[in-house]
Amino acid sequence: MSEIDAAAKASVKVEKIIEWENGESKPTVNQAIKLAKSYQRPFAVFFLPEPPTDFQPLQDFRKSGSKELSTAVTFIIREIQIKQSWISQENQENEEPPLPFVGKYSLKDDPEVVAQNILKTLDIHPGNYGEISPLKTWIDQAESSGIFVSRTSFIHSRLKLDKEELQGFAIADPHAPFIFVNSADWGAPQLFTLVHELAHIWIAKTGISNSVDIEVKGKLHPVELHCNEIAANALLPEKEIKRISYDSLTNSRQVFRIAKVFGVSALTLIYRALKLKMITLKQYRVLKNEATIQFNEYLANEEAKKAKQKLKPGGPSPYLLKLNRNSRLFTQIVLDGFNGGRINPNLASNLLSTKSNKFHKLEERIYS
Repeated sequence: MSEIDAAAKASVKVEKIIEWENGESKPTVNQAIKLAKSYQRPFAVFFLPEPPTDFQPLQDFRKSGSKELSTAVTFIIREIQIKQSWISQENQENEEPPLPFVGKYSLKDDPEVVAQNILKTLDIHPGNYGEISPLKTWIDQAESSGIFVSRTSFIHSRLKLDKEELQGFAIADPHAPFIFVNSADWGAPQLFTLVHELAHIWIAKTGISNSVDIEVKGKLHPVELHCNEIAANALLPEKEIKRISYDSLTNSRQVFRIAKVFGVSALTLIYRALKLKMITLKQYRVLKNEATIQFNEYLANEEAKKAKQKLKPGGPSPYLLKLNRNSRLFTQIVLDGFNGGRINPNLASNLLSTKSNKFHKLEERIYS
């Protein structure tokens, strides 16, 4: 956080912040409380002899030249690390066995083999999602297997997450693997990000990503390239893709429809078809041009829908947004502990960023 922003939060001049940081003077208790809240750190941190080292920065797998991590990204990483650390410790103290799929593979393993194991472990069948959306299916199955999934696009209304800066990250802990997905993007990129981050869990590579796209090749970390290939194989298995007729893959309208069934973008589908030699490079280029035009039309329609929604009163429930941000699985575990008297109200409230007298609102959303 910049000194200007910190000063505004504490209602003091920038010079005063610099004095405090240099140890030339001290804030009042009320000023320190305001800063602790703004920095999203416990107030007690200010009384430690040295800066805390409990949460180290995650490894940065983002493409070279990426922007420096903003306050919003730093805060969401810190928030998830606190949740992940707590639940990991809880699981270990309760002698829960480590999850066998965390770190089961490495960079040396075939992406298709890893992808097949992800599908088998989560019991997912691409292209056969039924009435439930592909994204929700993957999230539900991941959490049913003990993987916590958090999604949000903002810290608060004035502090939003830039999808170009961060698309997702994974903490590959065998006792409590945690995934974060930036929900600022539309459905298909979110799904690809989620499966990409699952790949990070399977090869035990904790870190953050911002170029989760099967087509991106240049300037990417080897881990990201590998996880992209795993995600592509999991979302579009060769066996399923080869069932698609040649005529369907050369018709842009049909490609768009099929891509929707699999929950991916049309560009991802045709790129996969090219890799599997189901279409030629010339056909790919034609389809890519047509798909780009259709996609831009789709985005324009979506923006128009959003604009209309803004004019209408209401919107998504704040408790549904909190549930998605906390992870449904994490919320359920904390609420169970609170209701059973194992977690005190103060801790539960801090973990869920919700007042304890409003917990019933979260419970209603879990079961809705």
